[in-house]
Amino acid sequence: MNIIRGFPSTSNNAFPLNTITFLKAAARTFPEVGIVSREISGAMWRYTYKEAFARIRRLANALVKLGIGPGDRVGVLEWNTHRYFELYYAVSGIGAVLLQVNPRIGSADRAYVINHSEAVIVFVAENMLPLIESVEKDLATVRGYVVLTEKPAAEVRTTLSPVHHYESLLAEQSETFDFPMIDENSAYSACYTTGTTGKPKGVYYSHRCIYLHSLMQALMLGINVNDVVMQTVPMFHCHGWGMFFSATLAGAKLVFPGMYTAEKVYELVDIMIAEKVTVNGGAPAIFMPMLEYIKTLPEPPEFKGLRMISGATEPSLALMKGFYDLGGAEILHGYGATETTPLVTLNRLKPSLAGVSETEKWELRKKQGLPLTGVEVEIRDSDGRVMPHDGKSVGEILFRGPWITAAYYNDERTAESFVDGFWKSGDAGTIDENGYMKITDRFKDIIKSGGEWISSIDLENALMAHPAVLEATVAGVPHPKWEERPVALVVLRDNFRGKTNKEDILEFIAPRFAKWQLPDEILFVDEIPKTSVGKFSKKDVRAMFGDVYRKKG
Repeated sequence: MNIIRGFPSTSNNAFPLNTITFLKAAARTFPEVGIVSREISGAMWRYTYKEAFARIRRLANALVKLGIGPGDRVGVLEWNTHRYFELYYAVSGIGAVLLQVNPRIGSADRAYVINHSEAVIVFVAENMLPLIESVEKDLATVRGYVVLTEKPAAEVRTTLSPVHHYESLLAEQSETFDFPMIDENSAYSACYTTGTTGKPKGVYYSHRCIYLHSLMQALMLGINVNDVVMQTVPMFHCHGWGMFFSATLAGAKLVFPGMYTAEKVYELVDIMIAEKVTVNGGAPAIFMPMLEYIKTLPEPPEFKGLRMISGATEPSLALMKGFYDLGGAEILHGYGATETTPLVTLNRLKPSLAGVSETEKWELRKKQGLPLTGVEVEIRDSDGRVMPHDGKSVGEILFRGPWITAAYYNDERTAESFVDGFWKSGDAGTIDENGYMKITDRFKDIIKSGGEWISSIDLENALMAHPAVLEATVAGVPHPKWEERPVALVVLRDNFRGKTNKEDILEFIAPRFAKWQLPDEILFVDEIPKTSVGKFSKKDVRAMFGDVYRKKG
């Protein structure tokens, strides 16, 4: 980048952008606005921004008493609760770094993340204690643990030592705490990638990074004091997309659903209805089961004004139209990654395209959307040449900007992942003449069959448009003649099981593809393997069904 220095300004450029600023402002201007959090027991914890700020000041005093100082890494394993919310603000507010520990990764990777970051203390939810107890002996830098629970300290059982009780720590502290000004380039939190190969890679987000990202996300989603924001995206992965930060800066009501699973999404829907949620975020893997549950209700809810930002995988038309029928709820397709904080594109219909047909509008909404202001996006071919924005030229998508990471922490893989200040996403895609980005595939997931390329994403979208299909994924697996051929895994809706076969599915999608692009095998399964962040795990699909064509000879 060519950076020049112009005439000096008179602005207070020394005043840093800090996370605690959001909470201070909310407690001052919107002290009465509520925060709701579901406990493991199912009980609903309710308090206000004013009361939350008082608890966070207590927590800051407790952290200092535990010996935590600026730059120290503090590990957290917790569900989406008010306690995680408090930890984000208190840990970063004293200049320390909150380490997001993903409970869904394997024990070896969990120990690696904690050791690589050199965390000095770990806060852990009571029902996740076994995840830390199993690796405690391998943790080289951790000198203490704090249990997060609604239970009294006397009822907690653990082999961890030394161990403290979160609520007891807060009760012992004063509500008076003077938060320091922190250099905005200092790390506020860290998240490690959940890559399918190699060890996780550390991304350390600055105060400046998350501050600017939160502002832009609030602007793009139109979040304001009249909204109710539910934090569905796991807060242990890329800070839950920073939804709770954007809500706090706007003074919106916050809802934390606690622990939930894809098998119990009715809990999420019930909370959304009860709390009148207007903004939510998540993956189609969660949104689709939610929609299926809604269809079973005797009286479907009206989600007028609801905006649901969808990431991880492309939402199907059935999903988007299904929620739209509930009073006009919008599924807004976005794109991001751990390395991008994460939001870098969001799909909004430009006024200049208002005249296109309804069919074209729905197809357009499936794209990843328009780049956010402040983010630079390029598509480059294998030789590094920048590709035109014509909607046809495919290349690797690269990003750089104020909330895009520029390196991995203490990791030699930085050299292969960045070029000219851009992060190389590993995604193949296009940008059309209207500026809309579309992911055509992960480079490693593009299927090469007989020397020709097949997009697994296009096949998946076509499959999930079938009324009988609940979920579908496509992966390329070895073939004795064609190098690779696509194999499709399909989960049918309950009322179509035993009534839909391979031929029905192929006949439905055939008009959209050349015959050689169609999968030779469609396998009906009860469940599709997913990654820890809700994406279809094609690595597992290839491992489980990699011999399907070899066996046929």
